[in-house]
Amino acid sequence: MTLFKSLVGATALAATLIAASASAEGYPERNITMVVPFAAGGPTDTVARLVAESMSKDLGQQVLVENVGGAGGTLGAGRVASSEPDGYTILLHHIGMATSATLYRKLAYDTLNAFDYVGLVTEVPMTIVARKDFEPTDLKGMVEYVKANKDKVTVANAGIGAASHLCGMLFMSQIETPLVTVPYKGTGPAMTDLLGGQVDIMCDQTTNTTKQIQGGTIKAYAVTSPARLDVLPDVPTATEGGLADFQVGIWHGVYTPKGTPADAIAKLNASLKKALKDENVVARFAELGTTPSADADVTPEALKAKLESEIGRWKPVIEAAGQYAD
Repeated sequence: MTLFKSLVGATALAATLIAASASAEGYPERNITMVVPFAAGGPTDTVARLVAESMSKDLGQQVLVENVGGAGGTLGAGRVASSEPDGYTILLHHIGMATSATLYRKLAYDTLNAFDYVGLVTEVPMTIVARKDFEPTDLKGMVEYVKANKDKVTVANAGIGAASHLCGMLFMSQIETPLVTVPYKGTGPAMTDLLGGQVDIMCDQTTNTTKQIQGGTIKAYAVTSPARLDVLPDVPTATEGGLADFQVGIWHGVYTPKGTPADAIAKLNASLKKALKDENVVARFAELGTTPSADADVTPEALKAKLESEIGRWKPVIEAAGQYAD
């Protein structure tokens, strides 16, 4: 009887392995959901939809973007962490994946151990901008002005954990001056109030500010990249403007739930690499002031290393600011 049971068990295990192998070979056999942990229309959503459209063509199945906003991106990340690890639910998240590990005292997932990694997507520069009638004419003058008027200058952001919140914290840390922060529920309403003059300044991604800067509806003081951007050649770098070493980019990566089959991750990785070479994606990224990640960075290993490094980089900044979320 024991031998019989062993034979039955071995047969069942073999059947399971064969089925899993066949399933992996046929992957994907249905639509894939790409969770974006922020509202539709924001800068991360823009990046995701460009990538998802191109990956859909390559994979032969639709990669459908689902916006699961809230709690600085942690709700969407948690949704993916708890999903079936079958390759049909993936996450496109930005730098907030790293900062949330410190910002949030309680997370529903272990940032470093709840996910498998696909690869980096892009690193978007930030811009320091203001309402178009803000008085200072350059970055040096702006810093002097806000330091002298710290109790009345308002800094907009898209909510705790958003790119604009992180850049705003870094800016205040750099100039050693706390300012009045005004959090919004998303980039859209924050930009709307900046355009309307209800708030004074904001630090946000070029994917969200470039067209407004080019149209003259907001005032640009600096970009946070090491060099000026081709798409905004007249906007100096923060270093040129007097903020030494103020360089920050909002990097994006693609993740899957922990335990996703290696073959599925490999196919997603190959498709992501193709998408980042897609002429339309490259052109649209350029219009938004960014470039696709190089092949060497579009790997699981590179994304994991980036995440670990950025958790270490941002932890002291967040702790110094004392801006935590429950």
